[in-house]
Amino acid sequence: MNELALSLVADYGVPIVFIVTFLSCLALPVPSSLLMLASGGFAATGDLYLFAVFAAAFCGAVLGDNTGYWIARASGDRMSGWLEKHPKRAALRHKSQAFMDKWGGSSVFFSCWLVAPLGPYVNYVSGLTKFTWVRFALWGIAGEIVWVSLYVGLGYTFADNITAIASILGNASGLLTAIGVTALLGLWLWKVSKPKMDKQPEQPHI
Repeated sequence: MNELALSLVADYGVPIVFIVTFLSCLALPVPSSLLMLASGGFAATGDLYLFAVFAAAFCGAVLGDNTGYWIARASGDRMSGWLEKHPKRAALRHKSQAFMDKWGGSSVFFSCWLVAPLGPYVNYVSGLTKFTWVRFALWGIAGEIVWVSLYVGLGYTFADNITAIASILGNASGLLTAIGVTALLGLWLWKVSKPKMDKQPEQPHI
């Protein structure tokens, strides 16, 4: 996958960065993070312009976020059915819904970079639930600035160690996602059990 990202950037330059970040925000399996790291590395060697790389990745991500939002909002039940049809998509959709219930508008921001695997599904859930578009767009822009700056910046800074950085970031993202989901499940179980505990009859005084 690392070789693929490097070859894509070498062959197609900045336009491929825009296309891949756009598609990744629609939940398509493309190596967007690796591509941004690779493009940052190429910028460090002078083969690409750093500002052009950042602008392409940022614009692709923001456009992808908003496209996913409006597709879900416009299609409604059809999008919901598509998400539920495949077990993995359904699981990610439910995790994204729980994440939004927990964090509200800021969930869009965090899903862009902190728990990136949930990002496209938070976009879809936001559209399905008719989350206010202006709030969605503003939180998304802030999150994509962090995501793009993180990956392009690390690729630029550590151009000679892109593979190692990609591995570290991939493991960290998966760990953070697992921790977040576990915390949400724990909170849900606590909320479910709390009313039952509160309703326990008082013991009569002797």
